[in-house]
Amino acid sequence: MIVVTGAAGFIGSYLIRRLNEDGNLSVIAVDDFSRPDKIYNLQNKQIAGLVHRDQFFEWLNQHHREVGAIFHLGARTDTTEFDWSIFEHLNLTYSKKVWEACCQFSIPLIYASSAATYGDGALGYNDRHDLVRQLKPLNPYGESKNLFDDWVLQQNTTPPYWYGLKFFNVYGPNEYHKGRMASVIMHAVRQIKQTGKMNLFRSHRDDFADGHQSRDFIYVKDIINICLFCLNATPPSGLYNAGTGKARTFIDLVTSTFKALDREPVIEFIDTPEDIRDKYQYFTEANMEKLRQVGYLTPFTELEDGVYDYVRNYLRLNHHYY
Repeated sequence: MIVVTGAAGFIGSYLIRRLNEDGNLSVIAVDDFSRPDKIYNLQNKQIAGLVHRDQFFEWLNQHHREVGAIFHLGARTDTTEFDWSIFEHLNLTYSKKVWEACCQFSIPLIYASSAATYGDGALGYNDRHDLVRQLKPLNPYGESKNLFDDWVLQQNTTPPYWYGLKFFNVYGPNEYHKGRMASVIMHAVRQIKQTGKMNLFRSHRDDFADGHQSRDFIYVKDIINICLFCLNATPPSGLYNAGTGKARTFIDLVTSTFKALDREPVIEFIDTPEDIRDKYQYFTEANMEKLRQVGYLTPFTELEDGVYDYVRNYLRLNHHYY
């Protein structure tokens, strides 16, 4: 039996489908299940049980002998939220309880960290453990993820295997519910359909041209491949970057989206909102050397191919990944 927290979310629901495809039909889905728009993500998946996140630890006390691994993907991920108490409760306190339960019951743990831990990238994007305390995230979300990573590294007692995966900019099916925090691709498709054009943030730095702000965009199926590699290959425990190792510009991303819609690009630039301007990452690019060194050799999806698949087979048709 495998547990997935954040099961009704974007990455969690995709993971469950892939687990099913690999023959794992005894999956326990943990979430708060309060949003009908997220429940669509769980349709047509083999799930052995639904457990509300508030009842999860009680459930685990009773069923831990049946659990082979926990994927802890549940978190508050809104980078524009500044109420620290939300992050402290969901991303720190709750995650520590998951870790402690995995230690108590000897359950392997794979959890979602984030590239937001790297802040403005002044120290680079290297997943070395000795750099964690030096990182300076730009928002409370990134801070909460980095504090948990740091706490984990200080623990003397650990699960039998554990992996903190620093997700970079993930895009793909089942993110319809994410609103403002959905990928630029999803926003682009909606905006292009409505207006025939796409607005991108103007650069407010002299060293970046408009639209040349860059991210390490990774297709969700590649994220899941990394998760399943950790589950099945059990490399050395630790923090690992989960990106492609190749930064691409927002111009590249949006141009690929227009092409997938069979339209010529029409791009305009608007000011970055004041509430996020001083917390905006202009460049991210994962150093993937550590993951490659432990045996992950699967090629990553090229941006153009991932965008084409996502737009043509999901967004254009308003389909989920079932």
